[in-house]
Amino acid sequence: MSTEFARGTRLRNAFNKETFVFSGLLDNRDVARFGVILEKGGSGGGNALVHVHPGADEQFAVKSGRIKVVVDGREQLVDAGGSVTVPRGRPHYFANAGDGNAEFEVSFMPAQQHLRFFANFVTLTVKQPKWFSSAGDPNFLLIALVLHTYRDHMYLAGVPIWLQKLLFAVFAPMARLAGYRLAIEPLSEAATSGTSGFAA
Repeated sequence: MSTEFARGTRLRNAFNKETFVFSGLLDNRDVARFGVILEKGGSGGGNALVHVHPGADEQFAVKSGRIKVVVDGREQLVDAGGSVTVPRGRPHYFANAGDGNAEFEVSFMPAQQHLRFFANFVTLTVKQPKWFSSAGDPNFLLIALVLHTYRDHMYLAGVPIWLQKLLFAVFAPMARLAGYRLAIEPLSEAATSGTSGFAA
């Protein structure tokens, strides 16, 4: 279990052809910001599962290539130099919409612990690929453990959040009994005071 993460780390999720580039502060109260490189045919946001972030707005700022961001079922194409913001609580997903790589910056406001949340998931795809299906979907027990531990960061769209919270609270202890573990632990609420959280 880690509570630190090396600055400048690049982690690739081979399942959905998405590379995260962590170059800013890991634990900043105001904004969580990281780079994403999405290869041709790649998808983001839980392998293109429609999801919501109930406690933060999410912004995509495209540096090169083109992405599509689908919000409430409506598709928006965003080219280099453009940006789009998904208001908190709105169902969405995103994918590469071009012929090459798409590079963009993702920001969450407020930050919560989104950097730790995403770094945790992508690290697990590398270290524990057996916990994911061939399509990259995490095992339900893993979902329960991660989404219960990082409460109010992400939920699946279409299922009441209160029900997901209840189910994840029930199944998270079962996940631990079955051997599932987080790669990166969240900070306690008392510790989220804007420290960097990066290993030297």
